Amino acid sequence: MGTGGAGAQRVQEARRQERLLREQWQAARRQALGWTAVGEGEQRVLAQLLVLTARGWRLLVDRRWSGTRSANADMLLVGPGGVFVVDVTAGGEPRDEHAAGLLAATKAAESAVASLGMSPVAVQPLMVFAGRRFDAGLGRIRLLGEHEIGPVLLSQRHRLRAESVRAIADHLERVFPGYVGSAVEQQAPSVPELHRQESVEGLFDLEGLRDAALKGAREAPIEQWMTFLHPDQVALVRRNWSGPARISGPAGTGKTVVALHRAAHLARRTTGRILYVTFANNLPRVQSTFLRTMAPAVADRVDFRSLHSWAQEFLQERGVQVRLHGDKAETAFSLAWKNVGRESRLVELDPAPTYWREEIDYVIKGRGLTSFEEYATVHRRRRKASLRRTHRQSVWELYEAYESLRGERGVHDFNDVLSFALAEASRRRERPPYAAVIVDEVQDLTLVGVRLLHALVGDVPNGLLLVGDGQQTVYPGGFRLTDAGIDIRGDRGQVLRTNYRNSKQILDAALAVVADDAFEDIDGLRTPGRRDVDLTYHEGEVVRVTRPTVDAHDRELLDALRALPDGAPADTALLCPSMRAIGHYQRLLTQAGIPVCQLEHYEGHAVDAVKLGTYRRAKGLEFKNVFLPQHDAVFANGAAAGTAGGTETPQTAREREELLRSQLFVAMTRARDLLWLGSVTRVSEGGAPS
Repeated sequence: MGTGGAGAQRVQEARRQERLLREQWQAARRQALGWTAVGEGEQRVLAQLLVLTARGWRLLVDRRWSGTRSANADMLLVGPGGVFVVDVTAGGEPRDEHAAGLLAATKAAESAVASLGMSPVAVQPLMVFAGRRFDAGLGRIRLLGEHEIGPVLLSQRHRLRAESVRAIADHLERVFPGYVGSAVEQQAPSVPELHRQESVEGLFDLEGLRDAALKGAREAPIEQWMTFLHPDQVALVRRNWSGPARISGPAGTGKTVVALHRAAHLARRTTGRILYVTFANNLPRVQSTFLRTMAPAVADRVDFRSLHSWAQEFLQERGVQVRLHGDKAETAFSLAWKNVGRESRLVELDPAPTYWREEIDYVIKGRGLTSFEEYATVHRRRRKASLRRTHRQSVWELYEAYESLRGERGVHDFNDVLSFALAEASRRRERPPYAAVIVDEVQDLTLVGVRLLHALVGDVPNGLLLVGDGQQTVYPGGFRLTDAGIDIRGDRGQVLRTNYRNSKQILDAALAVVADDAFEDIDGLRTPGRRDVDLTYHEGEVVRVTRPTVDAHDRELLDALRALPDGAPADTALLCPSMRAIGHYQRLLTQAGIPVCQLEHYEGHAVDAVKLGTYRRAKGLEFKNVFLPQHDAVFANGAAAGTAGGTETPQTAREREELLRSQLFVAMTRARDLLWLGSVTRVSEGGAPS
């Protein structure tokens, strides 16, 4: 068909839809006129809502709100866009008691749908003013005129399928029965698409609806995935914590999803801003996109930031000068190693400077130590090398030489930024800048970083939520929450135990990597590497490919990527352990004509390209398909040692390899449907694999 014919067809379809809407409006208007219990303005609003019932929505009018004395709402509306608690008034301005009643009714509706696994973000209060035109907000409540209500609801992103709409509405009808004579006859859907949807059987019990909703959400766009959680997760989202709290759990248990819902929940119930912090630079952009998608009404009240970028801005606003210069700081350390470290006793344990730079970054400066005596007695959590006092003296001399050379160059490093921000936050005792702080991937922060975030809100109820899992640590060093003065004893430490992402095949492959690596989490508990989890997903597979050369391996990789179905690259990641490997596969995929999107540039929007990034960049993300080329090379060729022309001790080698296994574990558990593991088995001159 030509362009003109297609355009004419679109015009005809638009006119058909217009006639259909007009017919639906006239029928709804006649029906609303028969509703004599309300005024003319309310009848016009009711007519608009009745039009929606012809398009897959369910309308419950004049409900009884048991257990809520102040509840005040005229209608419950359930549709593709979620659950809406509607109060209609004939003009005027919203009164405080009126708003309080609507919020009480909304809270009751949230509790009712929580048993179905529906998140609070899918329940929204609306106050509609008959005879007026406007669109505004009053805290969590959206204020709409009678002419705006219909278009606003029709334009909502689709969260619920038709069968879920029916099941949820039936449940709410039982929980909130109507008064005698309050029933409104509703129109059957007349749009052809809705007829097809309604053919699906929709009589669910609560358990059946939860299972169906979670299964459908995994296969649907993010709006539906963000709507349904397990009821245990919903309970954590809505919970009132008496002080700092922590949510932990193995990979795939939905910690980040709960944290995002918690941010939206708090933003709706507080007047202050919410700070959502993580260590990686790329995650805040992605998480901000997710929140804006699932809860656009409150997205502007949540600040998503990486810890260091937030700290720099915090210091700038307070007039504290920071001269951050990574290259010059690195040069200062290299000179310090040349002048002090290279001939010291440290080379007995590890001749490579990398280990000792990490010792300064994560143990001395990362813990905020300021004297040798502090360092001489500190427990170096997650560090395997046993340092005698003479070794620690050598480390301290290296640290002092580095600090002196750095100072001479007039530059700071990233640890300095956090230390300055902590001092500034501790010095100023004004009202906290945030109502709440949520920390994702908390195990990757330093102790100074955690102290800084704690200082922003203190121990106020619902003020600090720490989310993360010690098994997924991808940086050296560690701490305990008690070191930061944070007490989560009792019910303020919750563990999620159900994996919603990985199949048994994928999870078993990942756990085999870290099975022997017991770890100490930030709560101080010693935990085995292989943990028991409940699984809900069973359709994933692991594909292992081994070839004798890199070229043969890479050809298999390209063939596997090309074999993915149309649209699959948008939910596919290729992850590597190093930037050098990233460069290699960037060139390989580009030359093969396969679109690539660097993870550091990924913002959470659908992009029809393979996501390419390091294992560390993949933290907090998930993909249907994950490809890990040459995933075991870092162990097979001895690169795990990280030495520079020398031989390290078994202690430091074991520590490096354990950290690399943790990073690989993180990369493997990003996969939902397919985990592709590539290996290169090189053959030596004698014919044996090397």
